[in-house]
Amino acid sequence: MLRDITSKQWLCLLTVQMCTIVFGVTITSVTVILPQMKGALAATQDQMAWVLTLNLVATAVATPLTGWLAAKLGWRRLMVISVLGFSLASAACGMVDNLNSLLFLRVLQGALGAPIFPMGQTIILAKFERRYHPLAIMMWGVGGVMGPIMGPTFGGMIAEFLDWRWSFFAILPLGLLALIPTIIALDDEEKGTARRFDFTGFIFIAVAIGALQLMLDRGQRQDWFQSLEIIIEAALVVGFFYLFLVHSALAKAPLFDPRCFRDRNFVLGVTVALVMGMLQYTPLVLFPALLQDLRNYPEAVVGSLLAMRGVGNFLSFLVVTQMTRLSARGTLAAGLLIQAAAAAWMGQLDINMTSSDVFWCNLIHGFGFGLAYTPMAVLAFSTLEGRLLTQGNAIFSLLRMIGSSFFIAICLLVFVRASAGAEGVLGAMVTIFEDPLMVPWRDQFGAIDDIGFQSHAQNEIRRQAAMIGYINAFHLLTIVPIMFAPLVLFFRLRR
Repeated sequence: MLRDITSKQWLCLLTVQMCTIVFGVTITSVTVILPQMKGALAATQDQMAWVLTLNLVATAVATPLTGWLAAKLGWRRLMVISVLGFSLASAACGMVDNLNSLLFLRVLQGALGAPIFPMGQTIILAKFERRYHPLAIMMWGVGGVMGPIMGPTFGGMIAEFLDWRWSFFAILPLGLLALIPTIIALDDEEKGTARRFDFTGFIFIAVAIGALQLMLDRGQRQDWFQSLEIIIEAALVVGFFYLFLVHSALAKAPLFDPRCFRDRNFVLGVTVALVMGMLQYTPLVLFPALLQDLRNYPEAVVGSLLAMRGVGNFLSFLVVTQMTRLSARGTLAAGLLIQAAAAAWMGQLDINMTSSDVFWCNLIHGFGFGLAYTPMAVLAFSTLEGRLLTQGNAIFSLLRMIGSSFFIAICLLVFVRASAGAEGVLGAMVTIFEDPLMVPWRDQFGAIDDIGFQSHAQNEIRRQAAMIGYINAFHLLTIVPIMFAPLVLFFRLRR
């Protein structure tokens, strides 16, 4: 079967692999250096999460432009502009000296890089016949998982031995290298075929998504609806999303072609893509702070442990093509449930967790993600018209990125609230009236009214409360794939 694939197809596959690697390295390397950046920029953990979530939401907001830009500029010109702009913005992130400047550049970086992933998937699906889609997506994925392997590994090593800024600088040469096959392999397909772009609908949905992300990110710090800012953001979400729906129903050429949503498989596929987005980056945000703050792991070790998610992705590619051909729905369900099982294991960790625990639960979670992704993409696009592939992939990527950014914010909210509640409960237990509980503490740190005892007790309470917060977030990560796994039964099999 491989003999039927032309050299031009192989070169296109290599091109999208390299571009996707650059995108993946950038996102995953940042997760490892967030704790170091937190100290350098004098920010809290939830504020540092904005470095990732605002980048993801900017990518999501800009993604609907992909189809129109591809038709306006052509595939090659769009990919060159996107990869080059993304790489330059990444390098600029390493030069900042305050959080606000970094957030601005991360938003710019996300917007410029938005076309990389949907265009990569569009090129794969368009260049290969449908019978080759499972193989082509799997092989593209082999390159794609190099980002999640290389990103945490090199990001952690660079942060430990140099500085967090060099993790951003290192993206520039990778991006310039990816430009070479991009210029050679791609042509200006679709150039000049752009229909009138629905800027009104785009503005409506962009404001709604942006306002919702800001509300989720800032709600806890602003005491939610006790704050005028949060009330305004909530009103913007409801108002502009309603305007988007009304406009889409009445416009002659709406932002998203309604024909996409008449395809049952596509609608189910993008729903699962939303869920997969929720599962993709959340562990990469939770584990670095957990391991560095509570277990004092160095960045290089944290990066190596998180790279096991990418290794798990890679291992899944050894079986996913055959399993997808045998039963795409069964493979998708298995991938979701394996991720749920791995997250349940994460929820059983405690403050004395070992490197082996982190290694295996991340590897298994990554294996489940890789096992689910290929059948999800194959089923989602199996019945969609060829002319709708570019826009369909833009919608697919939009919902995946929205799932990532929103769910990270929700999990961090659960972490903050659970940690605060647990700290209050645990603090109330450390009293002279709980003599059996205090005996081992007094033996090690002295009398309960000594300053040394109180300092150690407060530090330990804070650590244990934080661990409870992380466990609650992992429980949420367990529930989501279990809830949505039954959707696979409703996919229509292509005959």
